[in-house]
Amino acid sequence: MTDDGMTPSAMPAWDGPERYTVVSADCHGGGEINEYRAYLPSRLHEEFDAWVRHYEVPYPDLLGDAGKRNWDSDRRLRDLEDDGVVAEVIYPNTVPPFFPKASLTDQPPAANAGDLKLRWEGLKAHNRWMADFCAKTPGRRAGIVQVMLHDLDAAIEEIRWAKEAGLTGGLLLPGTPPGSGLVELWNYEHYKPLWQAAEELGIPVNHHTGSAAPPIGDTLTDKVVFLTEVSWWAHRAFTHLIVSGTMDKHPELQFVFTEQGTAWIPEECRRLDYYWHRMGTAVGSQEYEWGHELVASMELKPSEYWARQCHVGASFQRPAEAALRYAVGVDRVMWGSDYPHKEASHPFSREALQLTYNGIDPAEVAAMVGGNAAKLYGFDLDFLAPIAAEVGPEVAKVWQPLRPEDVPKGAAKCPAFVGVPGVQP
Repeated sequence: MTDDGMTPSAMPAWDGPERYTVVSADCHGGGEINEYRAYLPSRLHEEFDAWVRHYEVPYPDLLGDAGKRNWDSDRRLRDLEDDGVVAEVIYPNTVPPFFPKASLTDQPPAANAGDLKLRWEGLKAHNRWMADFCAKTPGRRAGIVQVMLHDLDAAIEEIRWAKEAGLTGGLLLPGTPPGSGLVELWNYEHYKPLWQAAEELGIPVNHHTGSAAPPIGDTLTDKVVFLTEVSWWAHRAFTHLIVSGTMDKHPELQFVFTEQGTAWIPEECRRLDYYWHRMGTAVGSQEYEWGHELVASMELKPSEYWARQCHVGASFQRPAEAALRYAVGVDRVMWGSDYPHKEASHPFSREALQLTYNGIDPAEVAAMVGGNAAKLYGFDLDFLAPIAAEVGPEVAKVWQPLRPEDVPKGAAKCPAFVGVPGVQP
């Protein structure tokens, strides 16, 4: 259905190709645990061998055939092409050497300095594996470099290496949750060297949901609390990067907020703009007393920083979120499948795209499902066009509403299908 719930009229004139070039701005991958050994310094091989003997895979979807989707290059390429996707941005997924859990969602405080050093070597091994993995399919994978924030000099050295190594996905910015011992992102002077390096290198700064939440326990209640709050913790980075002056002082830096939903953005921009206005003009108020100096020092209001420097990695975007595209910015939205996670739109991405983007001008859809990500991450659309011509979703089909009988069995796993009759209430 269209934004107003009506059946779409005739599709607007479209002089583009018959199929969309789809770039998933949110995929995940990593090496099988033993693959990382070759990427560690030889001095650590014996220690790695001892560690891996006692290592147990903590996530069922990293086992067996499902796990292979993370590191089997040919399998992965087939899966994505079957799903209508021709290129991808790859966030981490597997567990790096010496880590207890996946590094995307958990960088716990080290037990001691030696443990911290080991985990850093493990992350670097992952980065080098990722560079080789992306090189297997030139022009179709943008790998993201991981760093730790405990040693900024080492982090900066690593992102410089990543730029040279061809990891075009940019930097994965870890969260700084309470209790982590890390300096909060709103401390500009502390992180200034990192922002300067990222701006100089011209790389995007990605913030994925998961890493900003405080540590949780293992009870069912802990897990439900995590699920209901994890995105909120991630959203805070947007505010912190504004109030710190980071966006103001580094206007060329581009920030990506991925797998955090889309609907929160217009409301958060309105809320922050309201406070900016009060802090700037409401003489005599508490807001003015505490905030006028900071607001007066900045060039823009929060919604304008969003429009200039921010993007949303819109994983399995819902129809209601697509209806907010003008408030978010059509040029800011980057669709993602979240492959190979349980909630991913794979293998139903063609239907998910049709459900979400039917009745929307194809020029806007082309931007949101591929063009925006290609521009930010440096994919060559001309290079991808022949592949998309073979496997991409048909523009004319995406324009049409998804019929209830065409909703695939098993679609309930993916949030994109929430509210579809017969799928979920």
